[in-house]
Amino acid sequence: MLFLVALSGPSIGSALKEIKQEGKDIFLAIDLSQSMNAQDINPSRLQRIKFEMKNLVKNFSSDRIGIIIFSSEAFIQCPLTFDQNVIQLHLDGLNTNLVPNYGTDIASALNMAYQKFQNENDQDNTSKAIILISDGEDFGDNLPPVLEKLSEQGIRVFSVGVGSEEGATIPRGNSVVMDPQTNRPAITRLDATNLKAIATKTDGAYFEISDIAMEIPQLINAIERLEGTVMASRMVEASANKYFYFLAAALVLALIDLMLPLRTISI
Repeated sequence: MLFLVALSGPSIGSALKEIKQEGKDIFLAIDLSQSMNAQDINPSRLQRIKFEMKNLVKNFSSDRIGIIIFSSEAFIQCPLTFDQNVIQLHLDGLNTNLVPNYGTDIASALNMAYQKFQNENDQDNTSKAIILISDGEDFGDNLPPVLEKLSEQGIRVFSVGVGSEEGATIPRGNSVVMDPQTNRPAITRLDATNLKAIATKTDGAYFEISDIAMEIPQLINAIERLEGTVMASRMVEASANKYFYFLAAALVLALIDLMLPLRTISI
């Protein structure tokens, strides 16, 4: 009977329990240069990025996420926020017309993320990461200094290369972008070399969305393994489960029963 009572999980009274909310600060730095319209990744590089990032952020509801967009310049598209609906809305609206397109300056995006992290009141106590998404072409200058700063502050960059080695033309209206040097259609290709170097320098990792690899699940696992910081804690009242006492009593009685000598009555 006591075993049955224990299995029912009786709760008597209540107890206070501390619930801790751990989280990280994560910036998505997304390349919006014209090459992101290439269709070597279906339906296009940018559309695939939007789809994958919308799924990714759902895994980090306890973390603050922000969005930086860049090409030749970098802009804050969405400041750090816990609001998943706002993040999803901004991801939906991404297109290559949001930024000037005169080349690609990844250093400006990384430097902007660094500055925003530094401006946070709890910047010394919060785990931080940057997810850098690009095809790796036309990196721009001034990359080593910002990588040094990120490394010193323990801000990891997880690079995501998007595209294919074979490459593709870049759509522009009803035509394609032309290479002014050859007067032929420009071909954009995934160049992972610099993306891998950035990840290595900041103790991050490199992943791909390409014609031969889809490594967003691995990226999610890598971000989840980062040690979060206690962002908040609260005390909640929980019912106090007392099943242990009934289970202990049942075990004692069972043990006593086994130890008592078995008597046989003869008639």
